[in-house]
Amino acid sequence: MKKVLVIEDNKDNLMLITMALEHAGYQVLYAGTGEEGIETALKERPYFILMDINLPGIDGVETTKRIRSTEIGDSIPIIALTSYAMLGDRERILSAGCNGYFEKPIDPLTIIDKIHKIVEVGQ
Repeated sequence: MKKVLVIEDNKDNLMLITMALEHAGYQVLYAGTGEEGIETALKERPYFILMDINLPGIDGVETTKRIRSTEIGDSIPIIALTSYAMLGDRERILSAGCNGYFEKPIDPLTIIDKIHKIVEVGQ
């Protein structure tokens, strides 16, 4: 079973994406802050990471940059899940190192297929 890391501080969003990922056969690891996310990513080396952008402490953009600067940085797809939808947000998030970008709220019935398209492109 492939492990995936969800870095998300909102319990409702975490529950929704976790149910979709587990239904698709993934083992879900969780981190509630960017700092915890970096530590978990380095320790567990997940198949991919779903990254909230609005996190307590360091935000998802900075967390992505820090993961990208490590020895595992180029090997793990990172996909942003965010409510940021203002002009320029998508470009800023992708330029930080995310392989994909989804706006919240997500559709749990279609999100896995969308994630798989990004992960396959990123591999």
